[in-house]
Amino acid sequence: MASLAGITSFYKVPELRRRVIFTLVMLAVYRVGVFVTVPGVDRTAMKQFVRSQGGVVGFFNMFTGGALEQLSIFALGIMPYISASIILQLMGMVYKPVEELRKEGEQGRRRLDQYTRYGTVALSLFQAFSIATWLEGSTTGDVGAGIVNHPGFGFRLMTMITLTTGTAFLMWIGEQITERGISNGISLLIFAGIIADIPTSIAQYFASNSGNVQPLTVAIIVAFVVMVIATVAFFENGRRQIPIVYSRRQVGRRVYGGQTAHLPLKVNTAGTIPPIFASSLLMFPATLANMNVPGADKLQAVINRGDWVFNTGYALLIVFFCFFYTNITFQPVDVAENLKKQQANIPGIRPGKQTADYIQRVVQRITFGGAMYVAAVCVLPAIFGNMMRIQFGFGGTSLMIVVGVALDTVNQIEAHMLTRSYEGLTGPGAGRLRGRQVPEA
Repeated sequence: MASLAGITSFYKVPELRRRVIFTLVMLAVYRVGVFVTVPGVDRTAMKQFVRSQGGVVGFFNMFTGGALEQLSIFALGIMPYISASIILQLMGMVYKPVEELRKEGEQGRRRLDQYTRYGTVALSLFQAFSIATWLEGSTTGDVGAGIVNHPGFGFRLMTMITLTTGTAFLMWIGEQITERGISNGISLLIFAGIIADIPTSIAQYFASNSGNVQPLTVAIIVAFVVMVIATVAFFENGRRQIPIVYSRRQVGRRVYGGQTAHLPLKVNTAGTIPPIFASSLLMFPATLANMNVPGADKLQAVINRGDWVFNTGYALLIVFFCFFYTNITFQPVDVAENLKKQQANIPGIRPGKQTADYIQRVVQRITFGGAMYVAAVCVLPAIFGNMMRIQFGFGGTSLMIVVGVALDTVNQIEAHMLTRSYEGLTGPGAGRLRGRQVPEA
């Protein structure tokens, strides 16, 4: 790990400086757009309505950084893009042409990205129409005022166009950050939304407990949050090191190989993808309920309760997506083939199929542990909050996403500095690597 002084001196590397500044500018554009409201909506009434709902509506509002309660042009957030990605990846398991595209390399990946964009637009139109229909029949509970000023076909069409365009723009921002900025753009957008909502959540807690704030309760909350952050940081940096030995070969009088290395396997290979995918699926029944799909309202009621049924289903979804995403992104057969080409092998394991089977077994075991950790971090804070009668909401999920994305961003900054600025990594005052000096003639 690089020193803190080395990380903060990123401005010494021109390319890294441009990437960081570009990322910050894109995130600033996103936050400005959150406060641009869809035409025809009473912002004050909408804010009161969303805050009175709670449950999955409050969860969705958290992921959009407060864009839903503003009913801004980014009210759908990036969730339609994530849902489209889930659908396309699931299709790869049952639809052979999609699986063949995934194996075609860069060209196949570009076509899959294009299909994901088309799916994002389709889902955005569907969800925007659902939200427009839902809001037309909704009123604020305290004053009975309507949220929509002029309901009708015109409002629905305007909402569909505006929200779909906003989601498409966010998708573009995310792709630009991934390509020209730092870290994964989609994850950073969710990260920015959660971070921006933290001051509001703290203010709401103190406002709702005005005059009755218990120092012991606050201390317990802070200690629990610190413990969750430490747990996430520990597991996200966890690796299983598989020893690898390179075969010796002689070229002329020189002998190459014979070195020992390690194949690092992350405990949580899927990262923050499982809770994001699971959260996206949990939000989908609300859309179906707004469309008056039979049975969707009952499913939404179960999700909104937040009891043991919801927590169990949420944990199972997280475990499923941990294994699902790991099996898609990590291919032991390819790893074994690359080791064979490099004339490397795992001690005691024959190259080829036995190596692939061994790596597969190791990955499955550590993925099980990683899945248990992710499920526990995302579910236990809500259970703890109910026991202590403290409103945690989905604190575990948000904390894991924030810490995971922050660690990934720092690691990418370190990687850029490692390849371009050794002095920036070691910090000021450290010795600089020098080449051999040629004596003057």
